[in-house]
Amino acid sequence: MSAGPVRSRRTIAVIGATGMVGSRVIDEAAARGHRVLALSRRAASADRADLDVTPVAVDARDPQAVREALTGAASTGAADAVVLALRTVPVDEEFLVGATRTVLDVAAELGIRVLVVGGAGALRSPGDRDLLVAHNPAYVPVEVRSVAAAGIAQLRTCRAHAHDDWSYLSPPALLQPGERTGRYRRGTDTLLTTADGGSWISAEDLAVAVLDDLETPGREHHITVAHHDESAQA
Repeated sequence: MSAGPVRSRRTIAVIGATGMVGSRVIDEAAARGHRVLALSRRAASADRADLDVTPVAVDARDPQAVREALTGAASTGAADAVVLALRTVPVDEEFLVGATRTVLDVAAELGIRVLVVGGAGALRSPGDRDLLVAHNPAYVPVEVRSVAAAGIAQLRTCRAHAHDDWSYLSPPALLQPGERTGRYRRGTDTLLTTADGGSWISAEDLAVAVLDDLETPGREHHITVAHHDESAQA
């Protein structure tokens, strides 16, 4: 898949704006002509005056702060959609679940779409749908299982919420900075792999997938993407 033309200019809020994924989602959204609200605990410096990106300081666990940011209380314009791309080091499942619930609560009030960039651990293992990736040592070593568990808890939070306009995007097993090719494979709830078992995507191409889903939402709540590879398999 690859990015198509923008159907209409939108205002997209990105929570976790300074992170690896959030910063690239902002780049991709701005490059497509969207207005961007870059939300983070400490507002990033506005060092790209040529792009329509507005840094906003917000605590994702504070409902009033999130509401004000998404409604444009700071004269930034109301958001049409919100991308939640939070990560904590070390992992903090309570914070992640709380922030996700808060964003869903506010989005439900405002009637806007939420796209959560989650974790690969919530996916099913290729060849064994009963085995979650989080419990598969081939993809998740013991030392990072707490990270995978937090992602599963985050997905459960989305599924349990009354707001129905959301999607949870699980990256493949390996996500790292790299090249923007504009191409990727898209799946649903099962990890995507290559013929030799590899499972990866660049953060830049993950951002392409995020914007594609915001511009043209699919019907599935849980989706995944991976690097485009002709030899790949699900």
